[in-house]
Amino acid sequence: MSDAEHATEDVLDLLAEEHHEAEQMLEELSSQDKQEHDPRELADRLTASLVRHSVAEEMYVYPAMREHLEDGDAAVEHDISEHQELEELLKRLEGLEPGDEQWPEVVAALRETPADHVADEENDHFPRLRAEVPEDVLIDLRDKVEMAEQVAPTRPHPSAPHSELFHKIVGPGVGMVDRLRDALAGRMTG
Repeated sequence: MSDAEHATEDVLDLLAEEHHEAEQMLEELSSQDKQEHDPRELADRLTASLVRHSVAEEMYVYPAMREHLEDGDAAVEHDISEHQELEELLKRLEGLEPGDEQWPEVVAALRETPADHVADEENDHFPRLRAEVPEDVLIDLRDKVEMAEQVAPTRPHPSAPHSELFHKIVGPGVGMVDRLRDALAGRMTG
């Protein structure tokens, strides 16, 4: 992507792109015959990607939804409950190996869980945010989300609060610990 294209893409474009990448990883993870990557490494990359994405949404996009959407509080609470369900599944996947009996069940649940979330965001929340929030603010939010994703945790922490304040104060420390654990374990999260 050129610098000019990057400068005009906003946070909603970035999040939609990340949704698509996660869907591709989930599709590969669930298709036993066409895997290009080691399933454990792919699961680790998927987990890190989804956790960083969720944290960044909770830090910057959800406050914008609360402020600019008429039903913003309800929409955010619904999305946070979906993030919680997703983190619980990712935590289960983290404890499994591809040959484990529960692996296909957890991967199948991971394919289903974000589908409603992505549909809500891309078909409802994003168009309404694009209509209500000035373009320059959405572009600025993209930069904030990208920075947040660089320091966000890479492992699921389902018992941690899903709040902007928690992620901004404690999240970078948790992210640093996760990246250290990833390095020591040789875990692929990038």
